[in-house]
Amino acid sequence: MAIRWRDDGFRYGAITRALHWAVAGLLVWQFAGMAVKLIVGRSELTAFMVGSHKPIGTLLMALIVSRAVWGLYNLRRRPSHGGGFLGMAALAGHLLLYGLMLVVPFLALLRQYGSGRPLEVFGLTLMPGGYPEIAWMTAPGDALHGLLAWVLLAAIVGHIAMVLVHRYVWKDNTVGRMMG
Repeated sequence: MAIRWRDDGFRYGAITRALHWAVAGLLVWQFAGMAVKLIVGRSELTAFMVGSHKPIGTLLMALIVSRAVWGLYNLRRRPSHGGGFLGMAALAGHLLLYGLMLVVPFLALLRQYGSGRPLEVFGLTLMPGGYPEIAWMTAPGDALHGLLAWVLLAAIVGHIAMVLVHRYVWKDNTVGRMMG
């Protein structure tokens, strides 16, 4: 059986699924790191996990933008959310997830740039730093990055809950579209 790289209207293609699960795995790491920070406090484990937050967040931003661009490219080929209220709710839920996945790391990158400090990711300098702080750039990230990240987590929990409802209550094939 040939690999279906693109979405085909009935199921998501290999690239969509790979991007979905890569983003999911990295988001689990990000939230686990913040949970360890809150639960354990200062420790070597916390330092390791939180120390990876900026590089993984930057990678997440790149994957999420790639995922959004790929989704737009495949828009007419993607499986339908269905009609009626439930279809509109599914569409709204997915738009909320995409919006938050884009806004949360964008706020962090804006804050980083405005901080005047360099951003080094995986040995590469992405932002040079060495200039005074720009308050209008740091303020939105300071105020909203963490808060919206927890809202994103709540939306992800809702997304997973709906996966379970589709699988075990409604017993439809919605889950199969993303599982392959």
